[in-house]
Amino acid sequence: MAEAKTTTNHDEIRQWIEARGGRPTKVKGTEGADGEGLLRVDFAEPDERLEPIEWEEFFETFEDRKLAFLHQDKTAGGQESRFFKFVKR
Repeated sequence: MAEAKTTTNHDEIRQWIEARGGRPTKVKGTEGADGEGLLRVDFAEPDERLEPIEWEEFFETFEDRKLAFLHQDKTAGGQESRFFKFVKR
C-alpha cells in the first residue's frame, strides 16, 4: 500500500507539483467576496474551468484557507503518483 504525507511547506508543495508537470490554477467562477477561488492543479489535461494563477496567489489562498497538502509520492506499484488532496489543517 502506498503511503500519503501531509505538508504545509510551500517549497515542498511547489516541487512536488512541478515535478509532475503541474501548475497552479483556480476554478473559474468560484471566487467569493475575498476574491479567492477553489484551488486546483492543472496537469495539462484539458479543463475549460481552470484558470492559471501565479504561485504567490496560490499560496496566499492556501494560507488564508488554512489548508494542508496531502500527497503520495509513489503508487502501490512503485510508479510516480499524482495523487493529492487539499485538506484542512
